[in-house]
Amino acid sequence: MPLPKLPTKPAALLSVQDYPKAEVGKTVKPRIAIVEPAARPVRAAPVAKLIAAPIPQARNKPAENRPIESRKSDKAPNDNPRSVTDKTAKSTEGRPKSSTSRAADKSGVTKLFVLDTNVLMHDPSSLFRFEEHDIYLPMVTLEELDNHKKGMSEVARNARQVSRSLDALVGDVVDDQIDHGIPLSKLGNKDAKGRLFFQTKLQNGTLPEGLPVGKADNQILGVVRALEAETPGRPVVLVSKDINMRIKARAMGLPAEDYFNDHVLEDTDLLYSGIQQLPDDFWIKHGKGIESWQENKLGTGYTFYRLTGPLVPSLLVNQFVFIEPKNGEAAFYGQVTQINGKTAVLQSLRDYAHAKNSVWGVTARNREQNFALNLLMNPECDFVTLLGQAGTGKTLLALAAGLAQVLETKTYNEIIVTRVTVPVGEDIGFLPGTEEEKMGPWMGAFDDNLEVLNKSDSDAGEWGRAATQDLIRSKIKIKSLNFMRGRTFVNKFLIIDEAQNLTPKQIKTLVTRAGPGTKIICLGNIAQIDTPYLTEGSSGLTYVVDRFKGWSHSGHVTLARGERSRLADHASEVL
Repeated sequence: MPLPKLPTKPAALLSVQDYPKAEVGKTVKPRIAIVEPAARPVRAAPVAKLIAAPIPQARNKPAENRPIESRKSDKAPNDNPRSVTDKTAKSTEGRPKSSTSRAADKSGVTKLFVLDTNVLMHDPSSLFRFEEHDIYLPMVTLEELDNHKKGMSEVARNARQVSRSLDALVGDVVDDQIDHGIPLSKLGNKDAKGRLFFQTKLQNGTLPEGLPVGKADNQILGVVRALEAETPGRPVVLVSKDINMRIKARAMGLPAEDYFNDHVLEDTDLLYSGIQQLPDDFWIKHGKGIESWQENKLGTGYTFYRLTGPLVPSLLVNQFVFIEPKNGEAAFYGQVTQINGKTAVLQSLRDYAHAKNSVWGVTARNREQNFALNLLMNPECDFVTLLGQAGTGKTLLALAAGLAQVLETKTYNEIIVTRVTVPVGEDIGFLPGTEEEKMGPWMGAFDDNLEVLNKSDSDAGEWGRAATQDLIRSKIKIKSLNFMRGRTFVNKFLIIDEAQNLTPKQIKTLVTRAGPGTKIICLGNIAQIDTPYLTEGSSGLTYVVDRFKGWSHSGHVTLARGERSRLADHASEVL
C-alpha cells in the first residue's frame, strides 16, 4: 500500500531539490558543478625583499597538478555560500572574497596571510592548510598562544599542539633564515608549499585615533597595516574567526577573511540525504535485460533486481530509492546494494510500517522512518547516521532498534549512550554523583523515549512494566565523552546523540573506538549547533555523513517529517 504524499510544506530543513519531481522522458541528474581549474600561481618573493621586487606572473600548469585553493570566505560563519564541494575540484565562485584576494587570484600572485590566534586554536593544523601561500605570525599571536596553553580543555590542547609544531619548524634554523621565511613543508606536509614568517621587528602601523593600542586585536590590525605599507604589491590578508575583528579590519580598509578550510560543504543544502526519487519512467529506461531473484535473510524474503541504465552512475551503495506513481500503481521502495559501472543491484525493503514487523512495539510512520529502521536493523551496516529536525523520531527509532537487538535477537550485549554536554542556556554548575548520575540531566531525551517504549506493552501490567524497565536499565550504560579516549567497545550498540555539536576531531575519536561487532549510530540536527566556532558546514556530523557515503557498511537517512505532535510540527514550521 503506497504511503501518503508529502505535505506541501513539510516540517523539514530539506530543500525542494532533495526530492526532485521527474518529468516523463527526463532523467534526474545529480547537481554537480564542474569548474575549470585556474592556472597555478608562482611564488612571490620573500617578505623582506618585496619592496623592490616586481610582481611575479602566473605560469600555466596542467590542471590535474594544480593544488586546491584554500577555502576561506569573508562571510560570517552562519552564512551559506552557494557552491558545490567535490573531491577533485572546489569552486571558488560563490564564495565572496575580499577585493585583495580576488585581484591576487586574477594576477596569479601568492598571498601573505596574517593569522589570528583563534584560527590556530580552532584548527592546530591550519599552519599547513594554505597550500602555496605564505603565513605571517605576529608576536601578539604567540603571546596569546602562551596564555592559553594551560589546562586540559580542547583549546589548551590545540594551543600546545601549535606550539610544538612551531618549535619543530624553528628548531634548527639560523637567525637570518627566519627573516627570509621557513618552508612549511619542512615537517613532511607536502601540500604546504608556502613559507612561515615571524614578526622580528617592531612595526608601527597607524591606527585610527581612539583605538586602545594595548589590545591584542588592535595590535594585529596594526601589523597588517604595516605589512601593507612595507610590501606594496603583495596582497596581505587577515584571517580570523572573530567576526568583530573582521568588521573592524574592513572598517579600516584592511582585507579580512574567515577561516573556512575545515568546512566539508559550503552549502548544507547539498549534503547527502541518503534518498533519491526515481523518475516514473525508470523501469522503461532501465528494464532492458533486467535480472531478478529472491533471497532469504534472517527470516525475511528480499527481492533483488540487477539492472543497467543511465541513472546508475549517480547512485551510491546503501542509498535508498523510491518510486511513487501518481496513477494509482503500487509504490517501489528499494536500496542500492551493489554498483559496478553502469550496473546496479537494487534490493527490496522490509516494511516496518506494518504491525507484524514492529521493532519493540514501534512502527514506521513515514517513508524515511522505514528507511531508517532498515538501516538500524541491518547487522551488516556498522555505521548509521540519522539527520532530522526535532520530532522526526531519531532517538526513538535508534533506542527501539537497540533494545530489539540487545534483548531479543542478542546481536549486541549492551547499549551505550553518550552525547556532548553543551548547555542551551546558562550552565547549572557542577553535578554530584557518579559518571552516570552526572550525565543523567543530559539524558532526559532517552528517559522520555524509554517511557514511550515501556508503555507499548499494555498486557504486562504495572509489575511487568517495572521489571521490564529494570531489565532495560541494566542493559543501557550512559557514558561521558571525556573518558572515551583509549577505550574499545566490543559487541556494543553505541548511540551518539546530538552529534552536530562534535568537531570532526572528536567524532573521529569516537568512531575509532569501535571494536568487532559494534554498531555506531550518530543522531543530530545540524540546525541546532551550540558549540562555539562550529557551523553547519564544519560540524563533525556533516563531516562523517560526507566521508562515509557510498561505503558498503554504512548508511544515512535524512528524516523529513516530524511525527511528535501537530503542535511541534507547526512550531518547527512557523517559529
